[in-house]
Formats: sequence, structure tokens, C-alpha cells
Amino acid sequence: MSTTNGSIAPGASRTTLAPPATNSMRPKSTGLIPTNNVTTKEGVTVRTRIDPTLTVDDVVRQLCVNLKVTEPSSNFALRDKDTDELIVNENLRRKIKNKANLKLVNSPNIEAAEIVQKLLVRDEKTFKMALWSLKKFIREEKFVQEFLSHGGLSELAQVICTEHGNTLAYALEAMHNLMDLDYGWSTLDNTFIFKVVQILSSPTSLINVCRPATAILKKLVEADPMNAPGPLIASSSRAPPVAPPGSVYRYGFQIVFQQMRREKGSLETVVNRLGSADTAMILHSMMLINSLLSHVNDTEWDEFISELERLNVRRAVIRLMSSHNIDDLTSSILDFQANIVRVTYRKKSTLVEPEVEPLHESALEYIWHCSKVQDGRDNDGEVLKWRKLGFSSENLVHEFQEVGELGLDCLRNFVADDPDLFSKVILEQLSRPVDRRCPIAKASNEIVELLAEHWVIFAPAYSTSTTYQPFFLNFYRVHALATQFFLRMWNESGSAAGDFSRIVALARSQVKVALQRENTKPWHEVERDFLDCEYRAVRDRQMQELEAEDDLLSKVPVRNLKEKITRESAEFVRQQRIQCLFQGAWFVNGIPTPANGLSRRPNGQWRFIRLDNGLKYLHYVDSAVQFPVRNGLEDLPERIEIAAITQIATGTCASPPNILRDHLDLPPPNSLTPSPLSFSLLTATEGSLADQIASDQSRWADWTDGLNMLRRDSGHVTSEETAGYIKALTEIGLKIKLLDLSGEKVDIPSGLVAGPPPSNTDFFFSDLI
Repeated sequence: MSTTNGSIAPGASRTTLAPPATNSMRPKSTGLIPTNNVTTKEGVTVRTRIDPTLTVDDVVRQLCVNLKVTEPSSNFALRDKDTDELIVNENLRRKIKNKANLKLVNSPNIEAAEIVQKLLVRDEKTFKMALWSLKKFIREEKFVQEFLSHGGLSELAQVICTEHGNTLAYALEAMHNLMDLDYGWSTLDNTFIFKVVQILSSPTSLINVCRPATAILKKLVEADPMNAPGPLIASSSRAPPVAPPGSVYRYGFQIVFQQMRREKGSLETVVNRLGSADTAMILHSMMLINSLLSHVNDTEWDEFISELERLNVRRAVIRLMSSHNIDDLTSSILDFQANIVRVTYRKKSTLVEPEVEPLHESALEYIWHCSKVQDGRDNDGEVLKWRKLGFSSENLVHEFQEVGELGLDCLRNFVADDPDLFSKVILEQLSRPVDRRCPIAKASNEIVELLAEHWVIFAPAYSTSTTYQPFFLNFYRVHALATQFFLRMWNESGSAAGDFSRIVALARSQVKVALQRENTKPWHEVERDFLDCEYRAVRDRQMQELEAEDDLLSKVPVRNLKEKITRESAEFVRQQRIQCLFQGAWFVNGIPTPANGLSRRPNGQWRFIRLDNGLKYLHYVDSAVQFPVRNGLEDLPERIEIAAITQIATGTCASPPNILRDHLDLPPPNSLTPSPLSFSLLTATEGSLADQIASDQSRWADWTDGLNMLRRDSGHVTSEETAGYIKALTEIGLKIKLLDLSGEKVDIPSGLVAGPPPSNTDFFFSDLI
């Protein structure tokens, strides 16, 4: 190192940091242009030229020698003066290239030890500043290892359990940032979790306290042993996997929900905050609810879902859908929508067993009580009870077999809407001849099937909807309207028992009409379509539809086959999208719009991104020009952690004005209009991690949907293209299967009826079948 010539600003010096000279030769220093300014702890600014081939340790060592620092150079480190980012070998060249202003500070080891000591002493003069620094530095590997080795985790947890106000907010943010790492916080116990739940539930907690508290609970929910990285070990045990010693994947839904149970009203507080005026608070609450829905276990499933329904969480989300200031919440709302699809599918797949499940028995008793009907005996002396309500038999397990618990819930809600009207309708039907009665209960179950078919409730995988579905979230109200429509069509047409399938066809036609344009249609129009339409108009329209449709598709076996092919198609498209992420692609670095908040400045107008094989990181490199990128990750020095991404927002950034547009379908550069091919990877606290613009619609769909499918609390599809692929593959697969059947001249029945069971065990299954 040597001092260079030239004028030096007052209080500054100029040095050159280069590899040691060989053969007694000293590097030339005269006339060299400084690359960076380095500010010392004393406030002195040193204008330096740093050789990019040096390691950070060498740069710090030469700085200490040049500045005549007596302490060991290992006690010091370099940070970006503007962002406090630690300078390491991986980002040194970038900082040199960007001429970043640097500062010489304590090394992470020294800083961590000092902060732990300040947490222990809690001196008012240094305590808050220590927490402020902690929340910034705690993500750094060198810092966090030293912090943990000095007992920093227990001290930080103690601060959270005892402090309040902004001090508590800083401590919670530091803990949340630590939990972005997959190590170091496995010793957090139930006492700590319960304290966080109390903080979240307290009406006096500040918004900046509630946000990180909610995020911490979300992290704990997702730290489920089932989410641990690496392959699951095969086992014959039905018990959940056990986390290895030291693993942070030892928490999950059950542990968090147990503590939420202890604090009365905690879940209600989370749901109520969906109506907050603070968008970030709404976002954190939505993300916690989505995580709970995604990870709820079988043991607490009924209790948790029932509690959410009692708290009207669907209504709260519908209100968010109708808001005009929720661009940042779009992804979370679609995630919630996809989670409710899973809930609906599970209810539809759960058998109604009143002799086993007290909740089923209670619901059926309520329905029977509201009917105000007395049971009796038929002409054959058999019990006549449930058939009076419109079931085909007294075997309720069989009656609800196709619609499951969802059908029971819908019927109960239909009755609860107006118990007196329900009783009146039942008594009116019983006053008619048997063949003229409308089977209300059977009609209710059929409406459930029609709605499940309309909203494609075929699989617990993920929703293919790319838009808001407020009517779907209002499933029970739509069911009630459609059931009333069914009853009215039955009465107006003077139908008899043999006309049931005809009225079902009318209901199917009306469901399609009433629920179209779901993301823009007002609710009062849905009510009008079901309640005010005339029988003749519905019949005429349905006849026109029948001329264009094949009745084969409405048969139950074909609908079941379509469900199966839909699941297979969705999984196929998911794997294809993830394969695109493995291959990687070039994107334009976009200019974020102001609504996007903070974003990280790229180092070139192009960025190549590739997903690693472990599905944990997006590796990337910025460049002024596109170049051939080798397989693997050697050419991709930077990375983004998938777990840190809370939302994939679309239409968020504009293309830079100097970008070459020959091969890109981008808007003109004369204004910062967001590109339809843009997307941003957002976090809950740090703004945008990346703002990219794809070269075409296909690449945009591959990456936005692929990234959404990777997230633990996600599952929704962003692009119409992906949804269209799934639909097209389903239709093609279904047609191929039906062609096979038609070629064999197989007659497909409308339904299958199981025969009586064998009278004894003197039989075997033939190998020929």
C-alpha cells in the first residue's frame, strides 16, 4: 500500500490497497483513481483504490496497517456506509464496481459480544440502539454464530418477555429476522410462544409490535417437522416425524395453536385485524391465517375450522376483495382462496357418521327439530323419519356419501337461515301426494354437487383460479339461493318424482349464468338471477345449451373421471413450471413503481436467475449484457432465499428507458408504466427483493406460477395461461378416455348401485377381473 498524489479533501487521505509487491517492487501509486471512500470509526474518510483480486481480510489488514491501527485487524470489518451491509468476498467486487461508500467498523464477532452485553445490562443510553443494530445484523452468519454462542437468544427472548413499546418492537423484529435462518432458535419454548401470543392479542399493543409478533407465529407454524429439508425417512408409524436434535423444525401448528387456545380471543384478534387501516398489519394477519390453514393437523382440524367460520373470516376477506387499496394483498387473498378450496374439498370428502361424530349428530338433530315433523312408520312397518325431509332412505351415511360433511353443513345453514320457512316448506311438501313432493334434502345435496363442479372442487392440490372468487367464499349463501331456485322451479313446473334430473339440469344451467363474471358482478345481481328468474326463460335457455352439449359429461362416472384427470394435469403443470425454474432464464431488471416501496438497486440491466436443486434459493447474476450461463451455480454469485418471499406481485415495475426492445414485448419507455410482464418478489418487511420483467408471456407465466407453487403457504395460480393449460390437458385426457370407452362400445351408466354384501365368507376374488 502506498499514498497517492493529488489534492486531498480536509480530514481525508488517499491510499492504494493492492496485493503485496514482489521482487522488491512497489506498486505505482501516482495518478491512480480511487475506487471507494472508507470512513474510520473516528470519522476520518480515506479515499482508497481497492484491488478487486484481494480478499476482504486482506483489504481490512492493509487498511489497519496504513491507518496505524494498533489492534488486530481481525477485530475490524467493512460495511456499506449507506445500508450497513457487511462486506464479504462475495459482494466485494460489486461494491468496488459501484463505488460504494464503506466504513471500517467492529467485526461481527466483536459487535455480537458487545450487543449481548448491552442486552444483559440494559443501560437506557445504549439499550435501544443495541436492539436497532441487532435486528439489522442478526441475519449475518458470522454475527449470528457469535451472538448465539454468547447466549444471545435467551437474552433476546427475555427482552421480549419483559419490555414494551418501541423497544419491544425492535426486539421482535430482531427475533423474526433470526428466524429467517434455519438454525439457532430451536430452544424457544412454550413460555416464549405464549408470550408472543399475549403480545399479539393485547389491545394495547402498538401496530409496529403486532406486525413482527404475527410474523414470528407464522414462522413457528411453518417450522413443522414435515417441512424439514431433506427426504422423509420411511416409517410404518403413523405418528408425525420427530425433529433431530438442534433442528428448528420442531414446532408447527399444534404447538402454536395450543398456546393460542390459552389466550382467549387470540384468533379473533387476528381475524379482526383484517379490518385494520394498516396494510402491513392486514398482510401479516392474512399470512398467519394462511399458514395456520396450510398446516392444521387432523387432531385440531374440526375445532380450528369451526372457530374460523364462527369468526366470519370469509366475510372479512370478501371485504378486502372489494377494497380499492389492496394491491399488496392480492397474493395473500388468492392464497386464502386456495386454502378454502382445500377446506371445502376435505369437508366434501369427509363421511357423515352421526353414530361416531357428535358434531354430525348435533347438526342432524337441529335439522330434524326445525322441521317440526314427527317420525312414524311406513306401510311396510319400517321407520319413516329422514325420508320425510326428502332423503331417499333412512341411511344417512349413504345419503351424504357424495357430498360428505360439506353437504351436511350446507343443509344445516340452509335451515338456520330461516327455520320457520324450512318447516313450512317441509310440511307443505308432506301435504302433497308422494310422487309430487320435492325431495328438499336430496335437492340440497345435488346443489352441493353442482357448486363443487362449478368451482372445480376436485382436489386438495391448489386452486386454478387467477381472480377473486367472492361468491365461492359465500358458498353457503349461494347454496341457499340455488336450493330455493330448485324448489321454485319444481313448484312452477308442476314436477313429479321422475322429473328430478330435469330440474337438476335447470339448476346447473342457472348456476353457470348466475355465477359468471364472479370477480366483478355485484351480489344483488346473483340474488336476482336465482330468485326472480322465470321458469320458461330458464327452460328455453337450457334447451339451447343442451343442443350444444353432450349429456355424457353430466354423468357421475364421467365427472369422477374428470376430477382424477384434473388432479393429474395440475401436478404435471406444476412439475413443468418448476423445471423451468431449474433451467433458469434472463430477465430485465425493472424500475419499481412507487407503490412497491423499497427495492434493491441492480448492477446491470439484465439478470439471470436459476432455482437450486434444493428448492431453497434463487441464485442470480446481474450483467450489462446477456451471456451464456453454464449449468450449475458457479456463474451465479448472488442468491435470494425462497422462504423470505412472502408475495409474488405482478405488474409492479416498468422497463428502463435504455433497454433494447427488439426481442422484448415491452411498452414504450416514455413513461414509468408498469409492464404486464413484470413481477416482484416481496417480503413483509424489506420491500422488494427483485423486480423483473420477462421477455414474453410464457416465461412470465412459468416463473410467477412456479414461484407461487414453491411457497409453503401458497398454491394459487397467477396466470390465465397456466390455468388454461390445466383445463386443456384435462379436456384432452378426458376425451381420450371417452374415445377408448366409445371404441369398446361400453355403456356408461348415470350411477352405480352397490349390490348386497355376501351372506358368508365362502368366496374369493377372481384373478380375471
